[in-house]
Amino acid sequence: MTELPAPLPKAVPLPDPQATGLQWRAVGTADVEAWAALIARTAAVEQPVWYERAGDLEQILQSSKNDPAVDTVLGLDGDGVPRAYGRIAKNPDGDKAVGFACVDPLWQGRGIGTAILAWQEGRTRRRFAEDPGRHGSPPEAAPVPRLRLYMEEKMSHQSALFGAEGFDVVRWFNEMHRPLDGGLPDIALAPGLELLTLEPGLHEAVRLAHNDAFRDHWGSEPRDEEAWRFAMQDPLHRQDLSTVVRDTGTGDIAGYQIATFDPDAAAARGYKEGYTELLGVRRQYRGRGVASSLLADAMHRFVAAGMDVASLDVDSENPTGALALYLKMGYTAVNRSMAWDKVLPAE
Repeated sequence: MTELPAPLPKAVPLPDPQATGLQWRAVGTADVEAWAALIARTAAVEQPVWYERAGDLEQILQSSKNDPAVDTVLGLDGDGVPRAYGRIAKNPDGDKAVGFACVDPLWQGRGIGTAILAWQEGRTRRRFAEDPGRHGSPPEAAPVPRLRLYMEEKMSHQSALFGAEGFDVVRWFNEMHRPLDGGLPDIALAPGLELLTLEPGLHEAVRLAHNDAFRDHWGSEPRDEEAWRFAMQDPLHRQDLSTVVRDTGTGDIAGYQIATFDPDAAAARGYKEGYTELLGVRRQYRGRGVASSLLADAMHRFVAAGMDVASLDVDSENPTGALALYLKMGYTAVNRSMAWDKVLPAE
């Protein structure tokens, strides 16, 4: 009888306390407020466009796809204060894991970021080894472990770290703003199409439309019901500012615009920003003014809600020509970010 290899333990070695000066363990639900405080302290210095709050972290710990007991690490100082964290997220059949981390500004420059990256790489290899899609597949067909990191262009310390650790920039993204204090574009929807507010009864149909619309988008993976529910329950999600275009003949969803508003960011920046979190149009409805009508409608809703700016992010190589549309509608780039990838040896 052929003896099967022993299964790999889920956990990978934690960062070294002696090298980092921190004690490491997984994140638990009791850590949410202190974890959020760590991220907020870091954000106060680094000034990212967006960062996770306590509500976001609670959702992360509830995910059925990623086990916080093995997919997170938290570094605490001698007083038990979190000074660094790392985590990875991966869909069971996905082609990549995505890493997230931060180090308290007072603790940066001590090799802690490097230690977290090493842990993330190890956990990514282990997640790919655990992936059901690998089992029974010939080696040449098994997915190659890949870790992806995102950062804003201005974060030069992250860029230096990622480059030194063998990551390469694989994609650029533009954050774009459109002031709302001037004229607004007209809503010019083609006959046979109607605009509706995104209400709960439409959530599932829009999820399926999103998966269809993003089939040809770089880096996109289908969203299951749990992931979509988290998006709809995001503390910043604004149902009243989110819209759907529906085909009146078939009832099919042609496109959608999902908006968020961050009151904390508004207070910090001095202006209110209506943010288009997701915008998608299914292939058979492209070229009929669906995207421009959704954006125009969003601008009118943003103004009615007291917003000063409409904003969104776009892949610089978006295959649908979205960047040209946004420029035509008055959006201008104000910030850039990038995705970094590293292909890892399989475990």
